[in-house]
Parts: sequence; structure tokens; C-alpha cells
Amino acid sequence: MVYLQYIVIIIVLIVVAIAIVKSKKKDFKLETNKLVSYLGGKSNILDYEFQKSRFIVKLKDVTIVNKDAIQKLGAKGIVEIENELKIILGNDVKQIEKYIKDLKK
Repeated sequence: MVYLQYIVIIIVLIVVAIAIVKSKKKDFKLETNKLVSYLGGKSNILDYEFQKSRFIVKLKDVTIVNKDAIQKLGAKGIVEIENELKIILGNDVKQIEKYIKDLKK
């Protein structure tokens, strides 16, 4: 009978652990759509490239970019040079690269 209680407790702990992991997992497709929106939409993006942990994007109009929202999305930093932004995304850059390429097709 005691073993049954331990088994039930272990199962509950496993379910809770799985729920926590899933809740912390990012939806990169949604994040990418938000990022493109914060950059002024697809039509505002002239060119882009990915370098290690950075997303470098050339824009038609940098003034319409919502940098605060990009920071809240998880960017570790943003550097603006003329009509170009260098957005430091860290490890998430590979996942976002995949969805950006799909969006620009």
C-alpha cells in the first residue's frame, strides 16, 4: 500500500514537471511574427542576415520600429546604424532564422 502512494506521488511530480517545461517553451513562430511586426512589417524589411547570435536587418524606415517591444520579446541588445539594426538574440537566433526565411518567401 505504501508503494502505491509513492508511485502516485512520482506520477504527479512527473506530470507537474512536464507542464512546467512545456509552459516555458517558446513558440518561435509566434515570436517571429511579433518580431516582424515590431520591425514595421514584411514590407519594411529590405534585407537580413544571421550571424551567430545576431539578427542583422536592413529596413526602409527605422523610425517605425518598436525597439522596446523587441527588447521585451527577449533581445539582449539592439544596435542601430543608419537604416540597419543588429539585434542580439542569443541562442534563439537559429529558431527565428528558420521562421524568418519562411515568412519572406
